[in-house]
Formats: sequence, C-alpha cells, structure tokens
Amino acid sequence: MTPHFRAVAPAYWSPLVRPLLLLVLLLGLWPAAQAQIVDDSTKNRYGAHTTFILRESNLMRGDTVGQIIDSTLTRLPQNRYWVHDSAFYQDLGNFGTASRHLLWEPNGQLGARLGRNAFDRYARDASNIPYYDTRSPYTFFRFNQGNPYEQIFELSYARSIKKAVNVGFAFERFGSNKILAVSNPRAGQVEHTNFLLFLRYQNKNDRYHLMTNFSTARHRAAEQGGIVVQPEDIRDDGSVNLKQSFDYGDEEVRLVGAINRDDRDRFRLAHTYRLIGRGLTAYHVADWSRQQNKYTDDQLLNTSTGLPRYDLRKHSTTITDDRADYRQFENTVGVMGNTPSVAYRLYGKVRNYKLESRVRKDDTDLGFTREELQYTQNDGPQLFLGGTAAFRYKQFAIEAAGEVKVPGKFKEIIQIDQTEYRFTGLARLGPLSGELLFTGYSPTLTQQRLEGNHFSWDNTTSATEFSNTQVQQARVLINQKLGNQYLQLVGTAANITGLVYYNEQAVPAQLDDERQVLSIMARHRFNVGHFFMDNQATYTKVTGGTIGLQIPELVGESRLYYQGYVFKKALLGQVGVQTYFQSRWQPYDYSPSTQQFFIQDHFTIRNTPIADAFVSADIKTLSIFFKMAYINQFLPQSGYFTTPYYTGLPRRLQFGIRWQFFN
Repeated sequence: MTPHFRAVAPAYWSPLVRPLLLLVLLLGLWPAAQAQIVDDSTKNRYGAHTTFILRESNLMRGDTVGQIIDSTLTRLPQNRYWVHDSAFYQDLGNFGTASRHLLWEPNGQLGARLGRNAFDRYARDASNIPYYDTRSPYTFFRFNQGNPYEQIFELSYARSIKKAVNVGFAFERFGSNKILAVSNPRAGQVEHTNFLLFLRYQNKNDRYHLMTNFSTARHRAAEQGGIVVQPEDIRDDGSVNLKQSFDYGDEEVRLVGAINRDDRDRFRLAHTYRLIGRGLTAYHVADWSRQQNKYTDDQLLNTSTGLPRYDLRKHSTTITDDRADYRQFENTVGVMGNTPSVAYRLYGKVRNYKLESRVRKDDTDLGFTREELQYTQNDGPQLFLGGTAAFRYKQFAIEAAGEVKVPGKFKEIIQIDQTEYRFTGLARLGPLSGELLFTGYSPTLTQQRLEGNHFSWDNTTSATEFSNTQVQQARVLINQKLGNQYLQLVGTAANITGLVYYNEQAVPAQLDDERQVLSIMARHRFNVGHFFMDNQATYTKVTGGTIGLQIPELVGESRLYYQGYVFKKALLGQVGVQTYFQSRWQPYDYSPSTQQFFIQDHFTIRNTPIADAFVSADIKTLSIFFKMAYINQFLPQSGYFTTPYYTGLPRRLQFGIRWQFFN
C-alpha cells in the first residue's frame, strides 16, 4: 500500500518536496546574478503590473494581452479557492475527498463522457491553463497548512525567451489526514500530486499563436464509508441520536482497507493562424486525455465481528479490485474572426474514445485464483458541428452559440430524445443581461454500463436503454456598481426532462416526469470606510418532486473584515470573520466503489452555520494568513455533517503563505 501522506513539519516532508523548496530559493537568487531589475532610485521595474495571464479563451477571442495576475488578499483564506473549481460542493467532510456540485448546473459536454467526476475539482482543466506574458522570470509559491489535517504545496515558474516564447512548469502536492476512527493524528487519507508543463509561442509578425500543455495528476483517497452507528445511539423509536457521533477519532467506520485512485494524463494543443487579418483566422485544437479509476479493498470482512462490510460481493469474497480506463482523443478544426464589433467561429470536431473496464473475480475451480472479467465500450468516432456568433455595440451585445452531435443513425435525426445538441443565446444591455439554454445530452458511459464486485448494471440494451436528458433554461442577470457598492442578481428557471440519476439503491435510473428548478442568487458588496462587507446567498426551489434532484433551499456565505495599511503603507492587512450557511436538507449519500453520489431519504442535515476568524497581510510580493476555522464549534453542537454519517472537520488553526517573485 502507498505510504500515507503526512501533513506535518517540514522535516518530515517527502523527498520530492524538499528539492522543490531549494529550487524556490535558487530561483529567488538567480535573477540577482542575471539581470538588473531596479533603476537608480531602487524602485522595482517588474511586478504584478508587468506580468500578464493569458488563457486559451483569450486566444479564441483574438486577445493577445490577457489580464494582470491576481495579487489581492480576498480569496487567500477561503478554502473553496484552494482547489481548481471554486463552486460550492458537497464533500465527505475532509479536504481532497469525493465531492459533487451542491447547486444546480446543467451538463456542458455532449457525446461520450466517462461519468467519474468525484475528484474533478482537484484536477487542472487543460483548456483553462494560465499561460504567461512576462518581462522577467515569474515564480509563484504557495503553502497552506491546517493542523493537523490539511496541507497544500504549489510551485510554478515561467519565463519568456525573447518575445516569442514563454515556457514554464507547475508542481502541486496536497493531502489530508484522517479525522475519523484513528488514534494517530498523522494517518493519511488523501494524497494528490499534479505536474504541469506549458508553452506559449507567437511569431514575429503576430500571425501565428500556439498554446500547449501537458499535465499528469495522481489522486489517492482512503475511503472510510462513514460512521458506524452504535446500538446505544439508537433511540426506542428507531431514530439515531446524531449528537453522539462527534467523537471523531473514537468513532468506528464502515471501511478500513478501501482505496480510490484517480489517475489522469492530458495533452492539449491549440494554435491559430491569421489568414486575412483579424477577420479570418484558422485554428486547430488537439486534445488527448486518459483517466483511470481504480477501487480496491482487501478487507471485505470485519475482523472483529466476522460480518461482511458490503451488502453484495458479486465476483470475489476476498478482495475488490475494480478498474476503469478511459482514453479520448479529440480534434477540432475551424475558422474564426474577431473585430471590435463582430466575432464568429465555425468548427467541426471528431472524438475517438475507448473505455476498458476490469473486475477481479474468484474462480473456485482454481482454488480462488484471481482472474479478470473485462469488457470494452466504444461505438466509433463521434462527429460534432458547431459555431458561435457575437455582435457588440457600445453597451449592447448579443451572442449565440450552438453545437450538434451528428447522428450515427438516420432515425435519430427526427427523434429529439436521441439527438444531442446545445444552443445558447445571450443579450446584454448595460448592467442587464438574459441567457437562454436548450440542450439534450446522453447518459454517461458509467450510467450506461458498469460491472464491479459490488454493483453491476447494463442500460445499453433496447429494453433498458435511457433516452437523452432535455434541459430548457432561462437566466436573467443584473450587475450594477454604484459608488462603493456592488450588486449582482441572478435568476434562473430550468425545466428538466428525463433526468438520469442514481437512486436509493445507488444504481442509475431515469425520471419519467419533469423537474423544475427555480433559483435566485444575490450578492452585495460595500464598504464604510475601512470596513468591508460581502454577502452572497442562493435560494433554490425544486418542483415536480424531490426524487432525483436534491438541493438545499438556501446556501450562503458572508465576509465582514477591516482592511487598511500600517507601517507607512508597507503592509496591507485584513482582519475579519467569514461564515457559511446551508439550510436543512437531505444530502446525497456516497458509494465509494462506483465513485457516485446517490439520493437517500433517511438522513437529514440540520442548518448549522460555520464561522471562521482570519487575519491576512500583504507585504509587497508576500501574502500570509492565519485563520481559526469553525470557531463556533459547540455552539450549539459539537460538530456537523456534510454527507450521511460523514462529519466535517472540527475547530482548527489554518495558516498559509503566497509568495510571488517577479525577477
């Protein structure tokens, strides 16, 4: 078994981290010997104002300038900005564990999709990698520690070679220690490493641009299956006294030998060539990816009771070893144009994919020798056609986009439930904008078929095949700034037909009726002198039934802090509190062996707020923070749940540093 990750003092860091820390110091000293970075008045010529970030989306809009890097303090102590997706999530209570989007979001990809998304937020999105335009070498270093549970280490470096090339790398390692059923506070639960190489090139006449990156991510999570309810915690009426489930290390968990691994490799290349000025540009995007999910458990029996830890053991009574290996190669070719008032894009896309699944099984005729049950899912290349168009004039803008999967069979052309499509429209007038979305998409490959030691299903036959999910959605947005106040309102109404979800038995099912989602998000920011307030809340109402789609009615967060300069403006500081609130709801349960969240109706999470107190400071290129997380523990209760029988972390001290070198 892989050694546990230890979130402890630097002396115990892995041998890979220590050389990287040395590299940080060398990078900081190197420029002193390479270039003069200050003028005669010792004023820095290089900094955040000379370092720009460009992304692939900038390239597709003809933007070669980008945006300056983020050097603000606001997001530094907020946990949801520590990973690569800052949306609100439901997780298993610890950093790096399986998670899912908490609020409603429609699917954004047509065609074949693996459907193993529990660890998506921890992996980099190759289409959104930051590239750099730097006048001097740029180094980014980040280290966060939440004693004794969470730890993050990140290092990135980029430098330009003349004006044509910018190249760099990023290394990231994070992990967390177990909080449940463990006497050793350093017992590892999650290990994650991610290495990224990236390169940006533009030729001298600015007609050809290229962005490419390669990343590899390895994620390992020990699955505990949640807390085991003790007989003394069950009341006479059969209900469970959940107040007795916050002994953390003294609790008993369902699984002790289960490990989930999510390994990903991805290469992406995007390049453009101007044929006739900015009005006609040809482009090509190549995207190759591999994702392997592996679930193992060598302790299927509870050694203290002799009882099985799983309800079903379909292929092996001694060990679980389920694997899914998904490979995809996608090529997109198109033309586009970008002018100050008009923009368009037309493209064709071909996707080849292959999913290979394997299950270990016992063969009694061979004395329980482990064999493999293997199957493949692949229906050949998939073709997509799409395009976008946009018109802008002063404060008015209108945009439209569409993509259609070319049907493999003629009958699918006239059968809307078998056609995959996505059409969006947007109109904006000053601070007011409206959006429309119409989409139909197929179930994921995992929803279509799975064979494992604890679950199996086949929804690919004519009798069991799912139809496509249809979504019609309208959204209205208001963004208004008045003096020192900023107001944002977002109203969404969505109608969902044929939703595919995981039912109470943790297997895929499809709704025969419709669901409607109505939501209002409001955000208000303002300041009075040096005091700042930032409040955000989302109210959601699901009609047509709660089965298949469970969302808390109210999700919100609030920040109140004092911000100001001290020591003759040498230090910018923030002192304040932040709170998160989630209303009473029945959350999704989690199936470790399939990495899927499924609905349940027996466990309700109460509406307990979570409050943190923090201090942040910015000293030129160095930013630091200290935070006491969950300061309101024991007020009114000694803990909270995030998923049925998975507790959140208790009160703890968190601290971190962010150091940016611009030379």
